[in-house]
Amino acid sequence: MSVKDKNFYNEASANKLGWTPQWFGEDSFDEDLVKAVKKWQRNLGITSDGLVGPQTYRRVWTERESKISHYKQDLICSPKKKNQLVHNGQFYDIKWDKVVLWDEPGGLDCDKGTYSSYAGKPDRSPNFFVTHWDAALSAASCARIGKQRRLSVHFCIDNDGTIYQLLDTQHAAWQAGSRLWNHNSIGVEISNAYYLKYQDWYVKNGFGERPIIEPLRCHGAKLKKSLGFYDVQLDALTALYEAMHRKLKIPLETPLDGDSRPITGVYKPATKAKFDGFVHHYQLTRNKIDCAGLDLSEICKKAKTLKNN
Repeated sequence: MSVKDKNFYNEASANKLGWTPQWFGEDSFDEDLVKAVKKWQRNLGITSDGLVGPQTYRRVWTERESKISHYKQDLICSPKKKNQLVHNGQFYDIKWDKVVLWDEPGGLDCDKGTYSSYAGKPDRSPNFFVTHWDAALSAASCARIGKQRRLSVHFCIDNDGTIYQLLDTQHAAWQAGSRLWNHNSIGVEISNAYYLKYQDWYVKNGFGERPIIEPLRCHGAKLKKSLGFYDVQLDALTALYEAMHRKLKIPLETPLDGDSRPITGVYKPATKAKFDGFVHHYQLTRNKIDCAGLDLSEICKKAKTLKNN
């Protein structure tokens, strides 16, 4: 792709997503901007092509947000506690005391036109659940990035374990990738900026240190150390899995190999929407690595215990 084509792409991307050349220390959509974007991408370890696509935009947004000094006052809401979720307009219980719905004070939502609506139709019956990390600093940031990218998701789990329901699970969120996956699944984004460089931000803002995920393999490649999840987030995820199982009959199962170990690559039955249970996003596509290092079989096991309590 020529520099001229890259400039055209970046200008269109900026108009759509709301960024400016100043984010990269430049003033115009020109060759200097392409070089600056490439340098920024190299420093972050992502594809260095000089194009501000969805991945680069999400990363640069998180980088900028980490430097906001009044983050707590500006971005973190005080959620109203309520232990119910919504499917097809009907409330049902979840065994978790920090839940905020999209229409409540401090709630997060998805824009119309960013999901497939099944309003007024018989209950949708998704057969699997996709687990993501959002590579953002908070649930609010994840929701904001989703709006900019014209994407949606049903749930976000924040740093303090608050579960935000952004969309009635009757609707198909545009969260997994393909139409087949979206229309047969439910999705959650777990707040986690992923890169070790953001550990100080979490400590500074009162959340404490995140666990570290040691190097592991995904799609046959070795990943670098990364930030893990807070225990309270995993407890919230367990409660969400249990609620999805109880209400939507999604089996508390996850893809395992012959030795009962998590599958660390694409799982073909899931790509065809023929797996019933809970999957990582990376088990649908080689283009994703979330949530490598998170043992979903353990979450499912805990959800089964919670179900019986």
